[in-house]
Amino acid sequence: MDLRMPVLRGPRRWIAAAAAVVVLAGAGTWTAAASDEAPAVRRADQVIGTGAGVRIDTSYFTAGSGRRPAVLLGHGFGGSKDDVRSQAEDLARDGYAVLTWSARGFGESNGKIGLNDPKGEVADVSKLIDWLAKRPEVRLDKSGDPRLGVAGASYGGAVSLLAAGYDQRVDVIAPAITYWNLADALFPNGVFKKLWAGIFINTGGGCEKFETQLCEMYERVAESGVPDAKAVDLLEERSPSAVGDRIKVPTLIMQGQSDSLFPLDHADAMAKAIRANGAPVDVDWISGGHDGGDMETDRVHARVDSWFDRYLKDDENADTGPAFRVTRTGGIDSTDGAAQLRGASGDTYPGLADGERQVALRGREQEFANPAGASPPGISALPGLGGAGGLSQLSSLGVGISLDFPGQFARFESEALREDLRITGSPTVTVHVKSTSDEAVLFGKVYDVGPGGEQQVLPSQLVAPIRVQTGGEVGKDVRLTLPAIDHEVQEGHRLRLVLASTDLGYASPTAPATYTVSLKGDLAVPTATGVETAAAPLPAWVWWLPLAGAVIALALLLTGRRRTTVAPAPDPGLAEVPLQITDLSKRYAKSADQYAVRDLSFRVEKGQVLGLLGPNGAGKTTTLRMLMGLIKPDDGEIRVFGHAIRPGSPVLSRVGAFVEGAGFLPHLSGRDNLELYWQATGRPSEDAHLDEALEIAGLGDALARAVRTYSQGMRQRLAIAQAMLGLPDLLILDEPTNGLDPPQIREMREVMIRYAAAGRTVIVSSHLLAEVEQTCTHLVVMDRGRLVQAGQVSEIIGSGDTLLVGLAGDIAEPLVEKVAALPGVESAVRTDDGLLVRLVAPSGRTPGSEPAAAVAAAAGAASGVGEAESTAPGVGPGIAGSLAAGGEGADGSDSSTAAARLLVELVRLEVPVAALGPHRRLEDAFLTLIGGSE
Repeated sequence: MDLRMPVLRGPRRWIAAAAAVVVLAGAGTWTAAASDEAPAVRRADQVIGTGAGVRIDTSYFTAGSGRRPAVLLGHGFGGSKDDVRSQAEDLARDGYAVLTWSARGFGESNGKIGLNDPKGEVADVSKLIDWLAKRPEVRLDKSGDPRLGVAGASYGGAVSLLAAGYDQRVDVIAPAITYWNLADALFPNGVFKKLWAGIFINTGGGCEKFETQLCEMYERVAESGVPDAKAVDLLEERSPSAVGDRIKVPTLIMQGQSDSLFPLDHADAMAKAIRANGAPVDVDWISGGHDGGDMETDRVHARVDSWFDRYLKDDENADTGPAFRVTRTGGIDSTDGAAQLRGASGDTYPGLADGERQVALRGREQEFANPAGASPPGISALPGLGGAGGLSQLSSLGVGISLDFPGQFARFESEALREDLRITGSPTVTVHVKSTSDEAVLFGKVYDVGPGGEQQVLPSQLVAPIRVQTGGEVGKDVRLTLPAIDHEVQEGHRLRLVLASTDLGYASPTAPATYTVSLKGDLAVPTATGVETAAAPLPAWVWWLPLAGAVIALALLLTGRRRTTVAPAPDPGLAEVPLQITDLSKRYAKSADQYAVRDLSFRVEKGQVLGLLGPNGAGKTTTLRMLMGLIKPDDGEIRVFGHAIRPGSPVLSRVGAFVEGAGFLPHLSGRDNLELYWQATGRPSEDAHLDEALEIAGLGDALARAVRTYSQGMRQRLAIAQAMLGLPDLLILDEPTNGLDPPQIREMREVMIRYAAAGRTVIVSSHLLAEVEQTCTHLVVMDRGRLVQAGQVSEIIGSGDTLLVGLAGDIAEPLVEKVAALPGVESAVRTDDGLLVRLVAPSGRTPGSEPAAAVAAAAGAASGVGEAESTAPGVGPGIAGSLAAGGEGADGSDSSTAAARLLVELVRLEVPVAALGPHRRLEDAFLTLIGGSE
């Protein structure tokens, strides 16, 4: 399981009146970072010493000029600062100075993992605040005190809370899917959450990577299966709850509904504690979590941005959203098979017990066993597998995957509901528990049971563990608080309370015992009556629909002629051309003169596999989004088979796209998933060409297996097969080899080649240049929104005004800069093979129109270097051969003269030249074409 969730961050802050921050000499590196949707930002990489030999790797992002508020952005457990780079760049563009860092033991930072130790990771954060306070770009509240917000999720979310508790310079925080009390998270109600604890240790790199006392604590509890008081104390002192009474800043809490690691009750506890301190608090229950699902990244980031605008920039017009919001899942989108999400909100946070309704349960006193060795265990959530498809999300779609073994649970059930019931919060129930031993460990869960009792769904796959000291046969009344959920139970369904003796994710007593359980009251179900979706009440304007319909119809009649003439007519001359882009431009939002794409023109023919290349910020994603009709260009046009592209254009039915990983139902086979997807589109089954797509994807017998058994490479090929359904004439693939190992990448390459072999066209955007070189027939290279070069791969690799200068020894960066500044030189970039030098194209000829080999040969002739070994200082043997091998074509042109001058100037600068000739790799060509900007 990868704990690097999209918005997760955090260690605690500690007010350390210790030594000043030490910025290691020579560790700072300034670069430029850009994305397709906004201007480039400045990034500075720094290594900051925080004492005792600990060095923290950081990146600092700014854009524009003047002082602005600062933001610290943490990462999730097991990740690094690189995981939050995109969000950092977005915040920088929005007017913040953003510092990201890799916590101790992660990324390039050293030190032992302390799970947000106040004397470790939290103290490090205070040192980072010291550093920010000295930056000239950062707005200060007073000397040494920057105007500061802290955001992050999971591990990073906890550190934002801790920072606010330990360092009063923090002004606002936005923690996400994180914990309030780490002991409660890993030892809920005295039960050891063994699988998640093991995942933590393994994700951190093993027990030896942690502080000694943490490693010893884990080994002790893992061996006994029972958390002791010392273990609880150790985790509680590293938890935000330890300083809850000191967190008094505006707090935006975003917690995941699909989360068996840090459930919603942690967000509830932090909201109550911080609000009690008088601080503004908003709560947002997002769809995803540590068990997978939709993390709603764009929406969450936008809300964090607005929260910071309000409380860091003092923008009273910033829309911070409702006091409480919950994302609800309502069926499947027929266009892409994804779960449909919609929001519900309330003016106040309802907590977990608002609007309780009593639901009567039936069932006699029941006996069941805790088996020897607690095996076989029941199954609720599957920790560590959420990222493979968000299994907990299936419950919202009516699919159940939980398992209770006969003889190992008690069951109590309601009557069929007479109306729909929305559960929002934590149901509670009182039961009486007896045991043949002195204690019992029970796992409570409430199922949604369909008519007939056959299908049961466990909402969000959540279970509530509890350890009960029963006193043996006497027994004890226990008030059981069940997991907090947001789930609608439909009319005619029943609620089923199950108390089980085992669960896969937790440690149960290994000694056999018999438990006896009876009901002591009804099930109390919270409904959060003040929380409604926008569609729940009937709006007043509904009564005006007949009149509105008439007005709309009239408007359509009046504008129909104009609308018809505006739409460009198909171009018969391009009817067989898969794609032609002409003078395409797209400006950044709110900008009149800054472009994501500008004056872009190229053409793609049938049977081509076109590679779309460019560094971050080149405009690739924006171009693809315009091509798919998702956004409109500001100027120019895109034509697919002669038809101009507009949102919803019918010709888009001839386009297939794989832009992000498809979501599959893991319990279904690969074939069943594809058939279900095609049915959801509403198109005839015979148009799917399912067998042809599957043959091209090459999944073979695996199609009959459940998707949950697939490797990452098989999932990628299944997703490609989904994009190929209907055999679209134009197939667009954005980073199709992400996350694949070399054999899987080779298989994906063969898939693309086979698809284009039948006369169809593939456009692939990828950063794997070696793979593009082997897969693609043609290339389009972009940089800063403009076309740099287009043509066949062989032409771009083997041509261009570019020379590779082989070096007999390393050269310093100032010397590279001197070479780049020479007359006739456009750029100079160091590579593993030497120095790539791009010559200025002569007037009247575009770059790349003359073979570099000819330029090199002309350089040899003009400089007087023949077949004999050169004796010029700094020029090693082999130069003559390198130049002579260039071939014919020298004509005394300006390029030849420039190349000759280059050799002379290299000798003059004492560059240790060992060879000189044209470049031959796509990587070299790419770096030269974009000037090394990536």
